Amino acid sequence: MTVPVRTLDDGAWISVNNARAVSNSDIWPLASYDFCDCDVAHVLCESFFDVSVHRDTIAVGAVGQCIDCGSQDTIDALPVGRVIDGEFRAFEAGALQAVNEPQS
Repeated sequence: MTVPVRTLDDGAWISVNNARAVSNSDIWPLASYDFCDCDVAHVLCESFFDVSVHRDTIAVGAVGQCIDCGSQDTIDALPVGRVIDGEFRAFEAGALQAVNEPQS
């Protein structure tokens, strides 16, 4: 089953199944990612520049800023949800994420 995904509103939203699904205004606690020197980077995503699907996981490319130390950087593949039986299920933004690059 094909599920359309794309960025909307100059990178403010990710659309899944032609509906706004993920906003860039959430704070994502990131571990296992070299975003900044913080043990856990609490990253406010400022803009999405890409969206991709790997198996059933939807990931975004994002520009963000750590609210603890102020560092700004990009994230190539932040997992934001899954498609299960054709339905999008968003990951909780406040849940700790371990960011890994998807395997091709």
